[in-house]
Amino acid sequence: MTVFLPPPDFLDSPRGRRFAAPPQQYRTDALPDEAAVVIVGGGLAAISVAGTLWHAGVRDFVIVDRAGRLGGQFLRRADILGQRVLRSPYDHHPGVEGYRDCELLDFARLQWSLLTDGERLQVRMAQAGHRSVVPMDVLEAYCDHVVAMHGLAARAWQGEVQQVSPNEDEVLVRTSLGDVRAATVVLCTGEEATPAPDDWWPGDATPTGVGYWCDPAEPAGGETVVVGAGLSGAHLVTNALAAGDRVHWIIREESERYQCADVNASFFRAEGRSRFHGTSWQDRLLMMRQHRRASVMFEFRPRLTAAEEQGRLTVHRGTTVTAVHGRADGGPSVELADGTTVTGERVLLALGTRPLIGSELLPTDVVRARDGWPDLEEVTLAYRSAPRVHALGAAACMALGPAARNIDGHRIGTSRIVPSILRQLDTPARLTEVAHV
Repeated sequence: MTVFLPPPDFLDSPRGRRFAAPPQQYRTDALPDEAAVVIVGGGLAAISVAGTLWHAGVRDFVIVDRAGRLGGQFLRRADILGQRVLRSPYDHHPGVEGYRDCELLDFARLQWSLLTDGERLQVRMAQAGHRSVVPMDVLEAYCDHVVAMHGLAARAWQGEVQQVSPNEDEVLVRTSLGDVRAATVVLCTGEEATPAPDDWWPGDATPTGVGYWCDPAEPAGGETVVVGAGLSGAHLVTNALAAGDRVHWIIREESERYQCADVNASFFRAEGRSRFHGTSWQDRLLMMRQHRRASVMFEFRPRLTAAEEQGRLTVHRGTTVTAVHGRADGGPSVELADGTTVTGERVLLALGTRPLIGSELLPTDVVRARDGWPDLEEVTLAYRSAPRVHALGAAACMALGPAARNIDGHRIGTSRIVPSILRQLDTPARLTEVAHV
């Protein structure tokens, strides 16, 4: 099998180019008292479901998010990491599939004159059906394009959702901008950083010099310790090396895992998702552990290998952190299971993410959390105890498969949720248009 890999310098794709009009900002006035649909969260999943609702003829929807811009949280975290390219290929995007919309690859071709030679090559690779890598600039501009084309900013408010209370006939959504009653709700709340285990340090206070991958961090100017073997960890390592730091990288596996996607590619296809249907809960948990493992894009390997050979990077493989302490001089100290102690001016934790499953908004008897996952109906991705509330994104992994948390999984999940919404809104005439999405 032939494998096409972009060169490492593609990780330096330019950032900050303006391919489209400036993004429209959220509204901050009071919410309407009623809406057909309330979408909680304004990330890529929200863009996908809102655009599909628009095409299905449902324009009476409300998006409530605290970031201040549709897709803003995703882009903010990418910029914190210094991430210049998207791991997902061109055919994975937050647009609306099944309608005559401009898709991500089409959009990139329209920006041809603004792309670098390497980026143009990636477009050609995508056109030929090969693996391709998408510049973050292109994704950002495409999101702004989708938002503008579907008028989503006019239905988006910047605010905090405080509570979601479903009953048989409607859902009451309490927010910092007022309450709104909806026929149905879609939770697109995303993921949060996985916290360090409770026994890594005593008390609630994080030791000085210790931070998480999603927190802005300045170069240490000496030695940096990175914990975590995934893509976020690789970005943190690369950034610290570029700043001139000497870096310690701690990974629990015996070696780094380099692969194109963070989950097995089969789960992006119908045959892979069918493996989840009809299987036991324990089998699904096993598949989640086996097929969603920390990994790094191939493009990082030459740089990280060279840094290790030069002595600027020390990789502690096959060991785990047992404790993190503050030192007398103010810096953090990390103890490993193999007896090694690693010190530095800062410790950055990239321990992965965990889904926000609605437990902070919904009653406990609705979420029915089990092993960290909500109890969702597989066909509609609705909470079994509250069929008017749906979950899209990472929270739907145990119903849809591990690809649910990825950009392409948002479109797949949307294709299940929107027909259910249309039935609840009693608009059967639109079902055939959405069913093929």
